[in-house]
Amino acid sequence: MARTIKTSAGTAIELDGDVLAVLETISRDLSRQKALDYGFEEVDREFQLLVAQMTPDELKAYLKESLFMSFNRFENEKLAAVVKKAGRAKED
Repeated sequence: MARTIKTSAGTAIELDGDVLAVLETISRDLSRQKALDYGFEEVDREFQLLVAQMTPDELKAYLKESLFMSFNRFENEKLAAVVKKAGRAKED
């Protein structure tokens, strides 16, 4: 059974390795609390609060998943740039 942690608004997050679920929960909570008027500091505080509730093994799992997601995004953006450049070269 997965453990849960809580945001500053008290919303429970199940620690099942789903990074997107964590991001969506933080976004939803901040949007409700701040009516979309929040910045880096509020997001940073939420991340600090959640990280402080995680065990070292949970942190490792979420870091690995976050790095994987970031790598995929990096690769997709790199590929999109190549395709865009190829499209411009074809037009010339």
